[in-house]
Amino acid sequence: MAEQSSPELGTVEQALGALLEGVTPLESEPLLLDHAGGRVLAADQIARLNVPDFDNSAMDGYALRAADGGQWLSVSQRVAAGSAPEPLAPGTCARLFTGAPVPPGADCVVMQERVEREGERARFPEELTVGDSIRRRGRDVASGSVLLAAGTRLDAAALGHLAGQGVVEVEVRRRPRVALLSTGDEVIDPGTPLGPGQLYNTNRPMLKRLLESFGAEVTRCVNVPDDFDETRAILGEVAFDADVVISTGGVSVGEEDHVKHALESLGQLDLWRLAIRPGKPLALGRLPNARNGGDTRFIGLPGNPVSSFVGAWLFLRPLMGAFSGCPALDALPAIPATADFATRTGPRSHYMRAALAFTPEGPVATAFADQNSGVLSSCVGADALVVVPAHTAVEKGDAVTCLWIKG
Repeated sequence: MAEQSSPELGTVEQALGALLEGVTPLESEPLLLDHAGGRVLAADQIARLNVPDFDNSAMDGYALRAADGGQWLSVSQRVAAGSAPEPLAPGTCARLFTGAPVPPGADCVVMQERVEREGERARFPEELTVGDSIRRRGRDVASGSVLLAAGTRLDAAALGHLAGQGVVEVEVRRRPRVALLSTGDEVIDPGTPLGPGQLYNTNRPMLKRLLESFGAEVTRCVNVPDDFDETRAILGEVAFDADVVISTGGVSVGEEDHVKHALESLGQLDLWRLAIRPGKPLALGRLPNARNGGDTRFIGLPGNPVSSFVGAWLFLRPLMGAFSGCPALDALPAIPATADFATRTGPRSHYMRAALAFTPEGPVATAFADQNSGVLSSCVGADALVVVPAHTAVEKGDAVTCLWIKG
């Protein structure tokens, strides 16, 4: 039977609008630089120093005046990195090493392989250019400039950039606190023997790792039984000290799916069910937070692991970015590619797990053969989601848009 469309089904854009409405960056906190990896800057970092702070040599060689090229010059001083040179005497050169300060009066550096040396004299090529092999003061960073903008996520290079300014402590956004709930009596934790009809919880470790990679702090992991009253009680409890409550399962229309109704009884449901595949059952809403008198965001992801995986990239990532004030997490990088597969969609957009190959002719997307929402192996080797709009036929060789989900 053909899949039927429904006016109830929302779009990804509508879901993001409802999810992010009113979200503002969390408060900031000071953190030692050694512990700030992966955190997000709360304010612009202004450079206090020029980098480099002095003209220095880009290589081992000799410093001289370019006008003295082609001559034999006396070697008047030896300059190592970390030392302070004397002004260069006229008609002389200075032996110096990579990173060493260029003596005042010298205007170029010649690599040692191009220099003829006899005792304390050196002869240079005739054609020399002012500025050759000199790393000028402030070439990398000028004092007073914006070193790193607010909202920058501190990766390895950014940490090194800050350390180069002598920074010891930075002001970063607090990490969003997340309560991660797993619903269903049939879902048990690894390490427990499987009983009839039971399965291990794949969503929890998967989502916990993804959330941490998006900058969140998972503060609680709770198993929720198939009971309305208990589901309602747990939702109210975890909302007290969380910025976001995320559940997996229990948001469909089955008799044992209590999450949606518990959410509606406590707070508000902003959107339910999307016109996407995988991930049609999705509940977005808000729970009252008795601690601060505000709202705690709620996202109810489907129980199927692939649906939860895709939903995490589409919705959890930008939400964590909004709480962290990190624009880089707003949207997944889009990569145009050539399809190495064929497919046809119905009334729902399809987010297909695929591997990208970067060929001389451009990126090529190979979709995994089994796109069922229960086949988690399709996510293990995937580095992209191919977006196929509703009512679209894709043939091998067609242009497609891929969302990058690695790194």
